[in-house]
Amino acid sequence: MRERAEVMNSVLSDRLETILPEAMRRAGLDMWLVLCQEDNPDPVLGTLIPMDTWCPILTALVFHDCGEALGLECINLSGVNTHALYDRPYRGQQEQEQWPLLLKIIEDRNPHSIGINVGQVQWAAGGLTHNLHSQLCSRLPDRFVQRLSSAEALVEYWLACLSDTELMLYEHVVSVARALIAECYSRSTIVPGATTTRDLEWHYWERVAELGLEVAFKPYFNLIRSEEAAARFGPEDQVIRAGDVIHCDVGIKYLRLNSDHQQLAYVLRAGETAAPPGLRSLLAEANRLQDVFQAEFSRGLTGNELLARILDRAVAAGIPSPKVYSHSLGHMLHEPGPLIGLPWQQSAIAGRGEVRLEHNYAFTMELSVAARVPEWGEQIVRLPLEEDVVFTSEGCQLIGGRQEEFLLV
Repeated sequence: MRERAEVMNSVLSDRLETILPEAMRRAGLDMWLVLCQEDNPDPVLGTLIPMDTWCPILTALVFHDCGEALGLECINLSGVNTHALYDRPYRGQQEQEQWPLLLKIIEDRNPHSIGINVGQVQWAAGGLTHNLHSQLCSRLPDRFVQRLSSAEALVEYWLACLSDTELMLYEHVVSVARALIAECYSRSTIVPGATTTRDLEWHYWERVAELGLEVAFKPYFNLIRSEEAAARFGPEDQVIRAGDVIHCDVGIKYLRLNSDHQQLAYVLRAGETAAPPGLRSLLAEANRLQDVFQAEFSRGLTGNELLARILDRAVAAGIPSPKVYSHSLGHMLHEPGPLIGLPWQQSAIAGRGEVRLEHNYAFTMELSVAARVPEWGEQIVRLPLEEDVVFTSEGCQLIGGRQEEFLLV
């Protein structure tokens, strides 16, 4: 944990110096206020403070852009130990002392625009509570209340844009995440005919905990099986059996970065050495859709524009029944970068789908294809995949590779 803290705090120092000034200037904000309380942290707070600290009572962070020549002031008016990353003119925990100091800092700097976290589209940009918003407005002179505005654009870029160091760390995070999936899809974990998908969910969660990591969300494993097998064992059966395809949707949070993967395993029948050709062919079609997905990324496009371009090109290429439902990834699991479709909506999405693509944004390449599988009685099977990618000046690139063959149990 000590080594993790050193890495995360070094990354934060770099982000405060490079990414945050750019985020503020893109949003047209001279000042940004992050206010929250001990048991109700702002979603963005964890990306702004060291790992080895805690946040008592009222947290009040102030960021002031002094211009390109002088850079950014980072001011902490609270009991949060931010080490040397912030100026700390006040280190106490008395709200009646914090508010006057905050007012003085604002008056001394006289910002033209003050950002607060009251976003409408991005969930993570709406962390300012009604209580603290009311207290802030009641204490500020009217001229400063008039200058308050949403910091949503700032929060979007701050959370979505990754530093070069974070991109390198992401390779390590994803390698750990993929190794955990491979372990779950092995005979050391699965006993066909006995192990259930719920067993796999708890095994995954337990292994993540043993490694001192967090799950990015509740682990999910399910079966894709032939209609004949489904009829034989019933719709509620969770026991993993020979001839089944196991599908997972899992992720970890490590070094403040989230992974999110959907991968597939095939449980071999006696005498088999590979999955049936029809399933392997369908996986190859999903890989083709991934190629189209990556090729269409271009800076400045919205999520809606990306979705339309990917689907149009996939259909023209003859990819069977393509669906794309990809989202931003990184410090948050599902935002704040462009949303590229939803499983239930393969057309333009208001709000989140209108966010524009920038360099150093990470995503899940989450998609699926569907076609008939001869070995399963011409049954139509939808095969989902999800891999992590990052968009840089060199294009949309995989983080840690992709699945091109079924893992075999």
